Order: sequence, then C-alpha cells, then structure tokens
Amino acid sequence: MSFNTFGKIFRFTTWGESHGPAIGCVIDGCPPNIPLSERDIQKDMDMRKPGKSKFTSQRKESDKAIILSGVFKGRTTGTPISIIINNEDKRSRDYESIKNKFRPGHADFTYFKKYGIRDFRGGGRQSARETASRVAAGAVAKIVLKKLLGKKFHLIGAVTQLGLMSCNKNNWNNSEIRKNPFFCPDKKSVKLWEKYLDAVRKNGSSCGAIIELRAEGIPVGLGAPIYSKLDADISSALMSINAVKGVNVGSGMGSAFLSGEENDEMRIKSGRIKFKTNNAGGILGGISSGQNIVTSFAVKPTSSILNTRETISKKGVNTKISVRGRHDPCVGIRAVPIGEAMLACVLLDHYLMNRAQCG
Repeated sequence: MSFNTFGKIFRFTTWGESHGPAIGCVIDGCPPNIPLSERDIQKDMDMRKPGKSKFTSQRKESDKAIILSGVFKGRTTGTPISIIINNEDKRSRDYESIKNKFRPGHADFTYFKKYGIRDFRGGGRQSARETASRVAAGAVAKIVLKKLLGKKFHLIGAVTQLGLMSCNKNNWNNSEIRKNPFFCPDKKSVKLWEKYLDAVRKNGSSCGAIIELRAEGIPVGLGAPIYSKLDADISSALMSINAVKGVNVGSGMGSAFLSGEENDEMRIKSGRIKFKTNNAGGILGGISSGQNIVTSFAVKPTSSILNTRETISKKGVNTKISVRGRHDPCVGIRAVPIGEAMLACVLLDHYLMNRAQCG
C-alpha cells in the first residue's frame, strides 16, 4: 500500500501492524537543537495507551516510545528521528472466529477488496493501533511548537459528546480534562457519562463521540489561500484518523444557520486587533487569523461489538458475526491524543512552510 507518509516539510511515515512485532514512525524535517527525550514523548503515549480504565480496550501495552536515531545528547540533530513501539500484548486467537467474515462498518471489507489479502490479526495495518505512531510524531511536533512559539502555545483536546450524552461546554475547564477517564472538560458530566458508557459496554454495544481541539498562541499567516488552506489540511489530517466521519472548523456545519451579522467582528483595543467572536475557528480564507484554532471531529461507534449482526463472508455468503475479545466501547476517548497529535503536526508543518516563504 502507498500513502503512509504525512506532511510536507515536517513529515512522518508510520509502519507496522497491530499484531506484528512492533510499530513505529520515522520523522523527517524536524528542526535541529530542539531538546527532546523519550520521557517527553511518553507523556502523550500514556494518554493514548489502552487498558487505563474499564472504558477502553483491556489490551495491556506499555506503549514505550524508544528513540533510535535523530537525537544526540538530548537534542534533535535535524536528521530523521526513528521511533519504535513494541507490541507486547497481542492475542491473535481472539480473531480466529471472524477471519473469514467482515465486521459491519469496518474497513475489513474494503481492504480485502482493494488488496486481495487480509491480515485479520487485530485488523493489521487498518487497525487503530497504527495511531500510536502518530501520537509519538505529534508529541515531537508539540515540543517543537512550544520551542518556536513560546509559552503562549497551548493545544488540548476533549470529548464533548459521548454517544447520546453531551457536556456543557460553558463549563469547559482545561484542568479537569486529564482528571477523568473520558477527557471530559465538564466535571458535572463525568458521573453521568460513567453510567451511560458502562451500560453500553455491558450491553455488548458501542457508541460514537465528538472530540473538540483547541490551539492557542497560533500566529497570523499559517496556511495558503488556495490549495493548502490551513483548515483544509486540518480537516484532511483529522479525517485520516480511524473511524472519523466528519470534521468541523469553528462553527462548521452550524455556519449554515448563522446570519451575516454573525461573521466575527474586529476592533482595535490597546493597539491590538481583537475579535468579538470566533465562529471561523481562527481561520479566514484558509489562513490563521491569530485567534484560537478550534476544530472538532466525529467518531463513529466501534465495529467490534459482542452483539450479533448480519454480514457476509469472504466467499460472498450471508452469515452473522459476534466479536469477542478486547475492544473499546467508544474509540472516541482514545482519539483525543490522536487528534491533538494530528493537529500539532499540521500546525508545525504550516509554520515551517510559512517561515520558508515569508521569513
């Protein structure tokens, strides 16, 4: 398969399969002399790794990111950074019963039809296990952005909708997001979400989610107005994540319900440009406006569920399927650090492209 590389200047290539010996990434285009250690990367890896609560897959992976190249005496050298993550808790036998069946709503079917071969062990390359490598690359991107943009740069993601349960975004509190198993920004919603997802899990089903990402301290000028719009590249990056079915930037689809008077008004205060609102999500005409970048994406329910569903076999025969083993009742929870990673990679890539063209 092709297209395993993401980015233009800051680029990364991921490799490996869910139940292979290891997965990893090779990062190219990272600026030199950036302080970087495995411990720095591990903070983000730990957010994504499975088995942290009963609301995620019980697969036990340490997801320890090991740097093989590109760092010397604690600093990046400007050469490719190679990172490996060993697969430690593979249980391929769980997939024996479905190796000749296609999971409804899963890429099992399209991968097989396109490539004529199927790695049924955890989904192989099509598994969300691949995203651990993206999180490693995104962790590096965050560190570089913090170095280049300073303390004003901050990027965080949160789950704002869990299945049928929404949270009150007026109660958004960054300090609460890392304190609960859902990455929920509204403390009052956590207990309700626990009951809801516990019921979904015990019923052998799954649910979708909406994740919102916010990036502060982004300068004016990132993005090109025609074929490399910042919002277009952000949308492409987020849509590349497993199970994502929709992306909004700012008001997104809700923009259709706004009036002309609700375009973001601008004023000068104390010599600085101030926007009254941020319905555009910090991007105008494909170029960052200096406001916070705000984007969200929707994740569909997990295909691997215990409840019996109708499907077909590899031979084209009608059959039924029930998936046992260790699976997330809502993949949207662990999609938070993945979304953060992809947004960080896009922002750094565009920062470097803008610097190359405009100085």
